[in-house]
Amino acid sequence: MNKHVRLALSAAIAACLMPGLALAQNNDAAQDTTPPSNTTQPTRSKAQAPSAANAKSLEQVVVTGNTATGGLKKIDTSYTVTTATAEQIRMANPKSTADLLKIAPGLWPESTGGQTGANIEIAGFPGGGDAPFNTVQLMGSPLYGMPTLSFFEQTSIFRLDDTVDRAEIIQGGPSVVFADGQIGASENFILKQGTEVPSGSVGVTYGSENLKRIDGFFGFPLGKDTYGSIGGFYRDSDGVRDPGFAADKGGQLTGTFTHDSDNGTMMLYARYLNDRNQFITPIPLLQSGTDHFSAYPGFDPLTDTYNGPAIQHVFLAGYPGGGRDANLANGRGAQFGFFGGNFDYDLGNGWSISDKFLIDGGDADTNALFSGTNPGSLDDMLYSDQSQIGAFNLAPGSATASYVGGGAVDPNQSVIHQGWWFIHKHLKNISNDFRLSKEIFEGNTLTAGVYLAHYTMDDEWALGNQMLMTNTPNARPITVTYADGGQTYYLTDGQGFLDNGGYNIAQHGSATNKAFYLSDIWRIGRWLIDLSGRIENQDATNNVCNFQSDGRVDADGNPVNGVIDTDGNPYTLYNNAVPVCDGTFARTRYDKTHPSWTFGVNYELADNMSVYFRANQGGHFDDFDNGIRGNTTGNTAPMQKIQNFEGGFKYQSEQWFLDLSAYHRQFIGLLYQPTDAAGVPNGPQSTYGSDSKGVNVNTAWSPTENLKFQLVGNYLDGHYSHNRSCLPYTNPVAGDGCAFINGVQLQRQPKVRYMFTPSYRIPFGWGDVLAFVTFTHVGAHTQDISGLQQLGSYHTWDFGIVANIQQSWQLRLQGTNMTNELGLTESNSRIFGSAAGTTGVILARPLEGREVNLQVKYLF
Repeated sequence: MNKHVRLALSAAIAACLMPGLALAQNNDAAQDTTPPSNTTQPTRSKAQAPSAANAKSLEQVVVTGNTATGGLKKIDTSYTVTTATAEQIRMANPKSTADLLKIAPGLWPESTGGQTGANIEIAGFPGGGDAPFNTVQLMGSPLYGMPTLSFFEQTSIFRLDDTVDRAEIIQGGPSVVFADGQIGASENFILKQGTEVPSGSVGVTYGSENLKRIDGFFGFPLGKDTYGSIGGFYRDSDGVRDPGFAADKGGQLTGTFTHDSDNGTMMLYARYLNDRNQFITPIPLLQSGTDHFSAYPGFDPLTDTYNGPAIQHVFLAGYPGGGRDANLANGRGAQFGFFGGNFDYDLGNGWSISDKFLIDGGDADTNALFSGTNPGSLDDMLYSDQSQIGAFNLAPGSATASYVGGGAVDPNQSVIHQGWWFIHKHLKNISNDFRLSKEIFEGNTLTAGVYLAHYTMDDEWALGNQMLMTNTPNARPITVTYADGGQTYYLTDGQGFLDNGGYNIAQHGSATNKAFYLSDIWRIGRWLIDLSGRIENQDATNNVCNFQSDGRVDADGNPVNGVIDTDGNPYTLYNNAVPVCDGTFARTRYDKTHPSWTFGVNYELADNMSVYFRANQGGHFDDFDNGIRGNTTGNTAPMQKIQNFEGGFKYQSEQWFLDLSAYHRQFIGLLYQPTDAAGVPNGPQSTYGSDSKGVNVNTAWSPTENLKFQLVGNYLDGHYSHNRSCLPYTNPVAGDGCAFINGVQLQRQPKVRYMFTPSYRIPFGWGDVLAFVTFTHVGAHTQDISGLQQLGSYHTWDFGIVANIQQSWQLRLQGTNMTNELGLTESNSRIFGSAAGTTGVILARPLEGREVNLQVKYLF
């Protein structure tokens, strides 16, 4: 993070602290600046701290997924919605933005890869990696025009801190019509804004992984009906999986400007993120049976990582444009700027307008290891012909293996080769959502809206770059030469690379989305009916570089296209077949128009009880990397389409809260693309579908004022459909084959997942103490659509103790995975089918081990 951002953040934190010191003697109000969750805009006076016992309320107002002026109370929403105040977000102790989504039933974020790059699964939505069915919104505006790209999903450019007032998470239903038309889940983060009375907080956190973090927020008046705020965070952490350098380092700065008038509100906001985060590749484990896993000798599955100083700095010779230096410590981070605004105005006579815009852009690069084949001894790697370890089959005794920097490698040393990948991704986005509403007659409001988004992608990739290294924590690279016929051959370069990239591309994408929607909301007594429709066009182009060819032919006399020998030396094997861009580009045009609609009806049985039904249909457009790249104009993948039916029941009393829903979701148009072991497409595409039924539950019981039991969970019966063929696949570990997928459980999605949290608040004369534990169960889940690699089930225990001391201090001690549970979220995603070799070794991502953090916060 550059010095200017550090100085700006330091100034912001100082601004937060100094007014608080001045006001501390006169401050008798409650100390959390989180406004009441039943308002669509923060109140302009200091807000009361939320009570954990009353955190769930059907009176909360939701502004996401509807066009109602001022939003809808949760009791009136005919769709699945989960809300979280700032305090609830902190109680969830999320490891990342994506990890917060675990508080919503049916959402399961796989956050074992680190702060960014999460896979986000939504019950009944067959994603299987990245986050194609998830959108992150800031103040109602999507962060980017496409939900996901290769090596990018939207939570990667968003960090949680004390500038976030609350989150609203919705699934399906009306989201197919509004904003970017997301058919899956959307989480909308609402920022804190200024207050009439200056107020804020400063917090310092220390964690067991040598985490050092400072957070600050300050809201203040700027004049009559005008307010401002500033806040952010900065942190440095070794991570639970310590790579020997900073695993996470960086920060974020956010400011807001708000002006209220008699008829409306204008709010502007700006945010700058500069953060780098370790991306964690799968590590070796031992598998016995179909779904039992244990530690691999020499690797602690809870704390170890391949990343280390010896492989941190490299030069990637195959990177487009002549190569470049790369640094593993930069991980999968982001340098991104945001500027946006919301404008709401009552025109009178039943007319009102609303406009939301966001302009953002920056870099979201990836520097990371990616798994290849399984490990083996150096002797086997050099001289055997085992495909499961990617062995070289050299003549016995012909090779010399040395560590980079010197020293012979023991023939019995366990080694592995993994891809050291670098992806530079520069993204730009601008979007605007304009709505005009008119009350047609009492109880009926019609809204017309226009959503426009233009966004670009400029990428350079260097994939492959297989590095031979020790199969140990904080791995060391190995160089190999061998003799054949009196000639010395260089199997690796001086850094340990076996190749200079297998997929080195430059690509440039540009797209514009245009959507028009109509929504009518009609309240008739206790009935609330809404009907909405949307027509959207996505016009996208992607330009991918063509590769040079040096005129060589293979053993059968066929031309070897798309690769060259970069140094003309046949004895340097690592660079004899490198894909190099030739300066020309293949252009693919994608122009699709698709309608979406949603219908919902809600009936309020009583003031504290309602039932609802909703039906909707929507579509998922292709993105630059999935469906467009690799295809020609007119031959791009078909749209993925969903048909969804859901119904629910909501109830609240003094002691009970219940939000229960059931659904039936059907997909068509899902795309299967067979690939080789390096992930390069190598066969014809196939389409398939899915059929899912499930139940989501979000409930709480408070038998006394201070005791509370909460349960968030889901049951899913989901399987693949609409393809009875045997899908071919390449598997370097278990052997190639084909798989029948009809009836197979949806990949990566547990059939059962739930979190149970009992909590107890103890009042004292000086304040109170809240203590809670969370038991999480994740049921049986599988790696991919074949269902051949089971990942088992697991459970974890987390805890928290929060002490509020008088008016100005808060102590928070929280921990995750306190029992050091060994649970898997995925195996080697570059292996289709079974990922365990004949020795039982599997590469997989387990949960991080125990992590405990302590925060001291001063509120004013």
